[in-house]
Amino acid sequence: MRNTKRYRVEKANSLWQIYQTVSFWKVMKNFIVIQLARYSPFLSMKNWLYRTFLKMKVGNKTAFALMVMPDVMFPEKISIGTNSIIGYNTTILAHEYLIKEYRIGEVTIGDNVMIGANSTILPGITIGEHAIVSAGTLVHKDVPAGCFVGGNPMKIIYSREEMERRSLDDTF
Repeated sequence: MRNTKRYRVEKANSLWQIYQTVSFWKVMKNFIVIQLARYSPFLSMKNWLYRTFLKMKVGNKTAFALMVMPDVMFPEKISIGTNSIIGYNTTILAHEYLIKEYRIGEVTIGDNVMIGANSTILPGITIGEHAIVSAGTLVHKDVPAGCFVGGNPMKIIYSREEMERRSLDDTF
């Protein structure tokens, strides 16, 4: 199970109770900041916007590609290490609203991580250092450091040891 905190709700589904969970004004501010960053071609400006207005932890030289969508309600629960790449149109969620409950969880992405385009990272996930997430992957469980993962459902394609062996074979 992912590392999320669960909150039960009564009556209508949890999304109908959204503004009892998080302030409308916080969501509006976050939405505006995220939209500015999604379309900005300036990597350093994106990082500054995320750190300053969303309280995300973003390491030096981390690059967010065009159209990345961090969590609009709880972006402060997202932490990304240094020198990582978050690919085009990737979604990073720190919440999920279900019928009878909602869940909130920290998302931790290590240093030197590569996340391919159109991936979705669910709440409560940790992606270890030097991991690679293939394009289009649904990250629904933790990714061990140094592994190459992909697919839906996500599977380990190469372990850390296999990746180290493969890197020895690489010639430029």
